[in-house]
Parts: sequence; structure tokens; C-alpha cells
Amino acid sequence: MLKRVLVLRPEGVEPALVLAGRIADACEQAGVEVRVAGAWGHVPAEALAGAELIICAGGDGTVLRAARLAVPRPLPILGVNMGRLGFLTSLNRDAFFDQFDRIIGGEWEVEERLMVSATVTEGEAAGRSFNGLNDIVLSRRSPGRPVYVELAVDGDRVALYRCDGMIVATPTGSTGYSLSAGGPILAPVERHLVVTPVSAHLAIGRSLVLEPSSTVTLSVRSDEGAILTVDGQEDLRLAGGSRVSLSASEHAACFALLDPPSSFFGHLAERLEVQLSSAMSNGD
Repeated sequence: MLKRVLVLRPEGVEPALVLAGRIADACEQAGVEVRVAGAWGHVPAEALAGAELIICAGGDGTVLRAARLAVPRPLPILGVNMGRLGFLTSLNRDAFFDQFDRIIGGEWEVEERLMVSATVTEGEAAGRSFNGLNDIVLSRRSPGRPVYVELAVDGDRVALYRCDGMIVATPTGSTGYSLSAGGPILAPVERHLVVTPVSAHLAIGRSLVLEPSSTVTLSVRSDEGAILTVDGQEDLRLAGGSRVSLSASEHAACFALLDPPSSFFGHLAERLEVQLSSAMSNGD
């Protein structure tokens, strides 16, 4: 049986606060030590130390935050959604409590997902490093103006892009921003990164699927600089002339699976259909 878990929840979302409280109560009643922390605030190191499982009471955004928090620890993550089907949350509230004994009993398998690593190698922010589960994006800094980005793969120059941005996505992130920009869908257990330009002008407008060992270099050629964004949640302003090196991370995101994964593409179709229906009902 598990001895200690961390429950991560988004801030200011009442249903998530209630769900996190219910999960914490259930853990305590079962004799499992539990810590509850907000996903967007400072998570104390002691909350992660000794934890055997991170339970995310929220949506995909909370899971993305958990994956980065776990680095460099290979902590399994279990996402519990609050009614809206997500790509990264495997259980709804009812299913979580129905399967609670199995969860705290450690009766699950671990699936590893590739993460992407980025290091700023030149410029004012040189030395800053990041890991992302979905994607790392280099985008324009000024609305209405494109950014000029030079792309190199394994040291070989590919092209100079005049674009809105460049996405470097993992297989997990291939169903997100990269997909909306015309990128391909990869099964989540693949080991390839995908480079997708956003609204590229007079350049290679298609995505590139890289070899697992490849390194991507993005050089900012715009005087006004650019913005580096990790998983859509962390931003770093980069000056013109900055250079970023990206590759498959040495760290993996670990997901706790109660049952063997079924068809990825079947689940994908279901999730995309749910998202489309939700957007239509909201008038988006």
C-alpha cells in the first residue's frame, strides 16, 4: 500500500478544491499520509519528497504542471477530471473513488511519456533550462509582427522562417497546439519530437518529425526578440540574437494506469469529438 501521496489542485476552482478535499480525506482514512498543494503556487520540496504518487484533481493543465514539478523524480501521476474529458486525465471522480483501493494499493502500471528539454545557449537568458510534457514554443513578441527564426537540426541549417512561431512538440503534445497548426498526430509512446511552424511565410510550411536523438536549434533573428513558452504555462522573454537548443529530455513523465491502455486513436477520436461538441455548445 502507498505510504504518501501528493494531491495537486488548481487555484480558485471550487469543484477542484472540493474534489481535492475528498481525496485527501479518503487517503487519511486509509492511513496514507497526504499533502495537498496548489498547482500554481510554490510547492514545497518536502511535499514532493517521499511521495509515491501525484494525484491531480483538475484538468490537463494541472497534469502538465505536475509533470514538470516531478522532474527529476520519476513520480507516477494520476489525473482525475471533474467531468470534462481530457487528454491527460484518465479517471472521472466516480471512477477514482470506485477504484480507490486499487490506487492506494499500487495496483497500476507506469507508462512513460517523452518530455522535451530546452536550454537557452546564447543571449541574456543563457543558461536557463526547461522541461515540457506537451511542447515548447518560440513565438513572436509583438502582436501583428512576425518573428524571424532560424531552424537547424543537428547543426545543419534547415531554413529561416518568417512566422508567428515555432512549436517543438512531444508525441503527447502532438494533439495540442501543434495539431491546430497543421502538425501530425503521434502515438504518445513514440520517441520523436515534432517541429511545426505557425503561419510560416515563404519557407517550409510543413512539420518535421525528428529522429529520437536529434537536437533542434532555434535562433531568434528578430531585433524585438521572442517569447519562449513551456506547456502554455511558463513564459520567458528572449532578446534578439538568442539561441535555444531543444531535444528529447533525459526525464520522462510517468503516468499511473489502472488498466492496459486501449486504442489511442479511439480515445483520441472520442476526446476530439467531445471538445468539438463543447465548443459548438458554447458558441465558439
